[in-house]
Amino acid sequence: MSATSNPDLAQQLADLDATLTSVEKVLDLPARRTDLEELAAQAASPDLWDDQEHAQQVTSKLAHLQGELTRFDGLRRRLDDTRVLLELSEDEDDEGVRAEVAAEVDGIRDQVQSLEVRTLLSGEYDERDALVTIRAEAGGIDAADWAEMLMRMYLRWAERHGYGTEVYDTSYGEEAGIKSATFAVKAPYAYGTLSIEQGTHRLVRISPFDNQGRRQTSFAGVEVMPVVEQSDHVDVPETDIRIDVFRSSGPGGQSVNTTDSAVRITHLPTGIVVSCQNEKSQIQNRAAAMRVLQARLLKVQEQAQKAEMAALRDEGSSWGNQMRSYVLHPYQMVKDLRTEFETGNPSAVLDGDIDAFIEAGIRWRRQAGATA
Repeated sequence: MSATSNPDLAQQLADLDATLTSVEKVLDLPARRTDLEELAAQAASPDLWDDQEHAQQVTSKLAHLQGELTRFDGLRRRLDDTRVLLELSEDEDDEGVRAEVAAEVDGIRDQVQSLEVRTLLSGEYDERDALVTIRAEAGGIDAADWAEMLMRMYLRWAERHGYGTEVYDTSYGEEAGIKSATFAVKAPYAYGTLSIEQGTHRLVRISPFDNQGRRQTSFAGVEVMPVVEQSDHVDVPETDIRIDVFRSSGPGGQSVNTTDSAVRITHLPTGIVVSCQNEKSQIQNRAAAMRVLQARLLKVQEQAQKAEMAALRDEGSSWGNQMRSYVLHPYQMVKDLRTEFETGNPSAVLDGDIDAFIEAGIRWRRQAGATA
């Protein structure tokens, strides 16, 4: 009996139906439809945009939830249609239709597995927006260029999914690239999804900055934090911070602002320093910098609570933990060092095609947590 015979395909469809039903139950689709109705009512309120930040949150959550439910409904219809197509192939004993069914089954399986990953995001802050910070590490100019490539990779990933982003601060390298950058990814579960990306990313390539064309290894660190919400109660007394203002600047020190609107906030008890220079006014930059500071303090609190468990699991610090290698020379490969997942198409990965790495990482994290 061939691998694509009808009984086998019928069983695969039955298994996919059972898995999708399980995912729908775990994610509680009826409750999500109720949430959609409530968000739609809020979005229709005439005074919604009186509070722009709240309005953006409502419209973002509404769009995401609409997309998520549309995806579930579409997948369910696709599953039902494929079952009908399989019956047609049986009635007519048509190998061509049977091959079409087999291709559909493979496509449906990929989508179901992707949705199944969402059921693994159950951490306290997983539903939040994400604050991503990228820093150039060892490797000089190449590391600064690599940090900028990573930033583009994540922004392209967000763009592919229709997620909003906002860059809060960028510190440019002296010759190329960036020393560091902090940006937000605004989508439900952005933190739970991207938190698996935290760690050190390693690039191996022929350096475009070496006139002798030598191979260079460079490193950049990725830090991911949940965006702070009002309910988090992260108290930052005025006496604990020092606020400095300065003039925004772009690459090469070129002035991009004629007033001292950029803001740097130093949290004196911890020494944490954050800055924001991408907004138009000092007030806006201060508010954005405070949001980043609160997110960092929330992360410190979370890490303190998990310190004992982390020590037992020997997790160590996220900064400095090499988690993925991107090799452009002498061969082409991107490999995650934790999950062993790899691909031979680094160009696609660097253009934001990282879902397979993220999904493998989320599954690995859940398995590692279960066996710790």
